[in-house]
Amino acid sequence: MRYTLSLTWEPHVCGKRGTVVGARRVALCLLAVGLDTTVLNTALPTLSTTLGASTSELQWITDSYNLVLAALLLPAGLLGDRYGRKRLIMGALAVFGAGSVWSAYSTSPGELAAARAVLGVGAAFLIPLVVAGVLVLFEPAERPRAIAVVTLGSMVGIPLGPIAGGLLLHGFWWGSVFLINAPVAVVGLIAVATLLPESRNPDASGLDPFGIALSAAGMVGVTYGVIEAGDRGWTDVRSLGPLIGGVVILGLFIVVERRVARTRDALIDLALFRARAYTAGTILVTIMAFALFGVLFNTPQYLRGVLGADSLGTGLRLLPMLGAMMVGVQTATRVVQRIGPKAIVTVGLLVTSAGLFLGAFTTTATSYGEAAVWFALFGLGVGLSIPTATLAAVGSLEKARAGAGSALVFATRQLGSTVGVAILGTLALARYRGGLDLPGAAGDTAARDSVTSGVAVAHRLHDPALLTSVQTAFVHGMDLTLWLCGGISLAGAALALAILPGHTPPPTAPAVPSQASPSEPALTEDVR
Repeated sequence: MRYTLSLTWEPHVCGKRGTVVGARRVALCLLAVGLDTTVLNTALPTLSTTLGASTSELQWITDSYNLVLAALLLPAGLLGDRYGRKRLIMGALAVFGAGSVWSAYSTSPGELAAARAVLGVGAAFLIPLVVAGVLVLFEPAERPRAIAVVTLGSMVGIPLGPIAGGLLLHGFWWGSVFLINAPVAVVGLIAVATLLPESRNPDASGLDPFGIALSAAGMVGVTYGVIEAGDRGWTDVRSLGPLIGGVVILGLFIVVERRVARTRDALIDLALFRARAYTAGTILVTIMAFALFGVLFNTPQYLRGVLGADSLGTGLRLLPMLGAMMVGVQTATRVVQRIGPKAIVTVGLLVTSAGLFLGAFTTTATSYGEAAVWFALFGLGVGLSIPTATLAAVGSLEKARAGAGSALVFATRQLGSTVGVAILGTLALARYRGGLDLPGAAGDTAARDSVTSGVAVAHRLHDPALLTSVQTAFVHGMDLTLWLCGGISLAGAALALAILPGHTPPPTAPAVPSQASPSEPALTEDVR
């Protein structure tokens, strides 16, 4: 039986209100991913003592997730386009929920690292396919609002992670920071099952196994090399080798994909970069991810090591950033169709850079009230710019390639965030160590590891001079990274003004599916 089904919500959820309600429910999928990205940072000190994890094991607990995510993001988008986005989203939610439960009840560092790798599998499919599902589902007029809501789900989870982690560790055991994702995944599973129709590309060609292998190896090599560089330095062969190898493999991958594209669907469609909106949006999202994750890497350390906040206090002190971020998203959503993405992203990046430059004047005498001002400015700018740039990149994708196109945007964003943490972390640590004054103090090695370790050593030795040296050195390192991020954001504003389209790119026409079962109509992109 053949019939036509338009790409709209059912009557009870259609229209502007339906856009918000439906997208918010689906956005729960990405909220869980955003939470898991940063909530672990709050629990690392506890894991070190409870599980007896060494510094190396703590690093693998963190990196196992990032490496798997980097390897699978691009293949996940293509697989969703071919086999159906809804079924893979539901499968990914089940994997993510199971990985969260496994992480919560892990009994050793190695087991926790394995469980985190499972979480990375789920996240790799959720990130591009939820966005692709929204692109296919919503009418063109509703798409900017829907994409903004879904993007907000992942963005809010990032600063919300330390807040939730602090609250949970204050009253529960360490496993609760992972277990919190399980009910979110269940609610997301219900939302996707009831609200998101199936969609796929019926004309998709065969898979590209060689391209998948090359992309995975290249992304893992670059990601691992950058992570190791943040710990060992950029000249160490253990970081430089994987990094160079990954770059070479990715170069080979692009050459192979050019040839594959002549006969069938390639893993990445390089023709997408001919569209100015897609190219500009992808570059700007990557730039902002670099700044966002770099700031969120240093800010919690500043709140704990310099202002003396505990885990809960650290999370709560990030609320101005979170609240301003939500205001920015809401504002951008309401005006993007009237004034276009160029103006919003440019203003957002200017506000971001203003907040970062203000934060770069931080000293050990700066109060939390003063810091909260630049937190809020930074959050407002990020809220204005990231969802709007994401819309510019993915808003005009053809529905048939929505999964692969979205995956490429988020793969570059993930790489930008990883590189941001590594580069900014390395710069901050080098400035911190260079600024320390440790005249024969016991525990010098421990004090050089981080501001948290340095503060602990100073308290143990009852040495106020060492405490002042540790805090001053860290603030100087943080200020350096804020100056750099502010400059990058300012350059991004100039780039947005130069190349981002003045108006939202016209979306493709709604698709008409065929070959659907009576029990569950499928939204395909097969127009006949």
